[in-house]
Amino acid sequence: MKGPALIGKNLSLGYTQGKIRKEVLSGLNFSLNSGELTCLLGPNGVGKSTLVKSIMGRLEPWRGEILLNGKRIEDYPREELAREMAVVLTEPVLPAQMTVYQLVGLGRAPYTDWMGSLNNQDEEAVEEALSNTKIQYLRDQRLGEISDGQRQKALIARALAQDCDVVILDEPTAHLDLVNRYEVMYLLREIAQKEKKAILVVTHDLDIALETADRFWLMNCGTPLISGRPEDLVFSGEINELIAGGQFHFSMKRGRVEFQHPQAELEIEGPGDMVYWVQKALNKAGVKQIASPIRLVKDPFSIFYDGTSFDSLDDLIRFLLK
Repeated sequence: MKGPALIGKNLSLGYTQGKIRKEVLSGLNFSLNSGELTCLLGPNGVGKSTLVKSIMGRLEPWRGEILLNGKRIEDYPREELAREMAVVLTEPVLPAQMTVYQLVGLGRAPYTDWMGSLNNQDEEAVEEALSNTKIQYLRDQRLGEISDGQRQKALIARALAQDCDVVILDEPTAHLDLVNRYEVMYLLREIAQKEKKAILVVTHDLDIALETADRFWLMNCGTPLISGRPEDLVFSGEINELIAGGQFHFSMKRGRVEFQHPQAELEIEGPGDMVYWVQKALNKAGVKQIASPIRLVKDPFSIFYDGTSFDSLDDLIRFLLK
């Protein structure tokens, strides 16, 4: 671990509408560490976009400062900042006829001449980015011909070709299927560790973030930014800062957010993991009581109740509700 690449100190952030100044965030302190994948989570409207804009240098802090490799963000000329920080935004407009190689090559723009010509060093950086994202096989494919997941990996490769210490990604998995969401996040984790980059991902995908992130930044209205390893935040209960109201809670046992509702205590015997899912199915179906215990057998799967065997939960529930 190389230490922090990006530091925020006592930040106050906001915007001006006419003569009215509206403070969105205050008292923010954070560090983004090299070699780590950090996930920024919080409900909509809490100010995540405002924070990211300030980190990108697009919004100047009202108070405090953001230091990138020891230098204030606002002191970087635009070209120099592009060599220190790469950004992957949500749903960029991309020409369908552009090839993957051409897209990744755009990451070298901060280093090329005004014509955008790639020299040997630029080409090596593009090849390395394609290799690190495991998409060499797509190099000559057009963007209009590849999947959303492949396109997202190509955008990550473009950011890697930019050869920056810090990479910011805004909801990179928002429109991907389940497998691609995991693939992209594990890829980012691997890149952070292998290339010693400081990677910040804005996401709402708590389950996958818990599996992949080294650090969480948690934001909620009226509270300071909370930073820590995900597991520490689970142990302390601070993970519940993400959950508004009292209807939901984070289950430490299951590692996910669950709806808090009264559950009928039904007598179910069998392996613990099976008992959990049977209890869940019966609660959802509205089964409040049973006449005798339910017994579960794992291999082969069978359910025994009141002298009758069932091959599926659906059959059991139909029997109980008739």
